[in-house]
Amino acid sequence: MNKLRAAFIALAAILIALTTVFTLVIRVPITATGGYLNFSDAVIYFAGFTFGPWIGLIAGGIGTALADLFGGYAAFAPLSLVAHGLEGLVAGAIARKATPLKLGLGWLAGTVLMIGIYFLGEGLFYGIGWGAALAEVPWNLLQNVVGGLVGIPLFYAVRRAYPPITRLGQPGEWREG
Repeated sequence: MNKLRAAFIALAAILIALTTVFTLVIRVPITATGGYLNFSDAVIYFAGFTFGPWIGLIAGGIGTALADLFGGYAAFAPLSLVAHGLEGLVAGAIARKATPLKLGLGWLAGTVLMIGIYFLGEGLFYGIGWGAALAEVPWNLLQNVVGGLVGIPLFYAVRRAYPPITRLGQPGEWREG
């Protein structure tokens, strides 16, 4: 049986909450699609780079889906769960060794994946039309650029201040009794 450490569960919960808050607090409406720009990607990249792909997946997917549910965009919660969850997973997996090149590649891969999933999801399943889905691409790109420009320096600052912090992202084991 796969077992989890209490620290992993607590860390995941904190980063889910931070992602939700960063998604909801600062929202810039996109009139072409009815969507909005937010700062979720800063937390998602920080989480994936600092604590690994599983925390990136959990924080990105659940945090943004909760923000959609709480913020009046419930129909988009499944799409956000997949797009931002995979963004955090892939970015964290590529950047495991945390070299500048791997961080950059993780950021790029997470960006392309998130934008691609939103574009396809909006065009195929949400009926907003391919034109509106395409109109949202530059805004999603801007959101990811800002996310990386905030998330990467934050990763370096936290890792420099407290190097053992990256171990918290390891699932570990949970024992009953």
